[in-house]
Amino acid sequence: MEAVRRATPPDLDRCRALVAEALAAAEDQRGGPLLVAAATRSDAADLVARWGGDEDARLFVGTFDGAVVGVAAGWARSDGPARIECLYVEPGARAVGVGAGLVEALVEWFRSRGCADVDAVALPGDRSTKQLLESAGFKARLLVLHRSLR
Repeated sequence: MEAVRRATPPDLDRCRALVAEALAAAEDQRGGPLLVAAATRSDAADLVARWGGDEDARLFVGTFDGAVVGVAAGWARSDGPARIECLYVEPGARAVGVGAGLVEALVEWFRSRGCADVDAVALPGDRSTKQLLESAGFKARLLVLHRSLR
C-alpha cells in the first residue's frame, strides 16, 4: 500500500539519495543536462536542505509497503505560480500510485497556501511524467526551446 507524507529528519538521507537518482536520470534524458544545470547549481544534499528548510518550500516522501520510494518538492511564493521542483519515484516502484499521491500532496499544500496556479516541468520525450501530470489536471501551456551561444 502506498502513502505520502511530509518528509521528516529521519527521511533526509533517503531523500538525498532519491534526489541524486533524479538528477542522474535527468542527465540521461533529452534536455536533461540543460535543465539540471540551470535549475540546480548545487547537489542533492543542498537541494534537500533548501526544500526542507524554507517556509515557502515543502518536501514530501512517497512510501510503498513502508519503504520510502519517492520524493517531491515544491515552492509556493506570492510572486508567481507555485512550482513542482522535483518529482521522482524509483523505477521499481512506479505505476502503483506513489507519483500521483506525491503530486496530489503538493497540490493540496499549494491550495492551503492560497496559490492560484502551479507549474511543473516534464522533459521532452518523458511521456510517463507528462501523462502523470496530465492525469492530475495539468495542461501543457508552453514549450521552451534552448540554444547555447557558447
